[in-house]
Amino acid sequence: MRLLAPVWSLSFVSLLAAAGPALQAADRPAVSTGRPHRVLIGDDSKHILAIVDARGEIEWSQPIGTIHDAWLLADGNLLFQTDWQTIVEMTPNKQEVWRYDAGKSNGNAGRPVEVHAFQRLPDGRTMIAESGPGRIIEVDHEGRLVKEIALKLEHHATHTDTRLVRKLDNGHYLVAHEGANKIVREYDEQGQVVWEFEPHSKVYSAMRLASGNTLIGCGDGHRVIEVDPAGNIVWSVGEKDLPGITLAWVTMVERLPNGNTVIVNCHAGPENPQIIEVTPDRQVVWTFKDFERFGNSMPVARVLDAAP
Repeated sequence: MRLLAPVWSLSFVSLLAAAGPALQAADRPAVSTGRPHRVLIGDDSKHILAIVDARGEIEWSQPIGTIHDAWLLADGNLLFQTDWQTIVEMTPNKQEVWRYDAGKSNGNAGRPVEVHAFQRLPDGRTMIAESGPGRIIEVDHEGRLVKEIALKLEHHATHTDTRLVRKLDNGHYLVAHEGANKIVREYDEQGQVVWEFEPHSKVYSAMRLASGNTLIGCGDGHRVIEVDPAGNIVWSVGEKDLPGITLAWVTMVERLPNGNTVIVNCHAGPENPQIIEVTPDRQVVWTFKDFERFGNSMPVARVLDAAP
């Protein structure tokens, strides 16, 4: 997996000129509480992908349609989707260097397909999870199919077969199955299920930790859980566990190097923060809330300046 790295930024003056008066810092309340982070944010309701610096200023942005995944690559390029079928790689100065159309490629022409997860791999391939066809594929830079595994789906639906999918260091794939499937599965390189856990909610994300445990964003379960390989819940944050905060549709979750956990709190309404960082003992140390530039459908947020 490529590591996140700093990205080239536009000048503050040119940014303000391009963004208009709605982005003027003097006209906005602070968006962060606690120690702020630099963060990559994707919002469906305002149709924007942006990098927000620790001061709360947008240093890079791009209009998008719908979005469920995005990456800042090690070389500073951004890998993101512009709709449910199109993935692009773009330089910091907005030159498109790669594009993949899942609706027309590798046997998908004429059949329904949606992409909710993708990942640039160390060998340069791109992993793509395709809901509808019900498969994980890897393609080369020319978009040619080089690997394919079928997913196990008891309940098929093009929009909800999958949410986030990640290829692990051992070559396996960790898949959050949303919709009626409501399960996290680990597939080996041949597509065999080698581990699974049922959180009994429309799960959005799963992250394999160095300990071997799995951190899960439980979607409409309104919680984050950490489970061990045996399926025991060893840590959790529930809907009402954080003072003054209600967890709604929990999407991306991330365990930072310092041991804290970042929670993306989608569809929670303007009275709640959209991003939250909590300590292992569930103390809130950072929140992000901005309903002016972003909205109530922010499924994507990734901390870019995480340090021990």
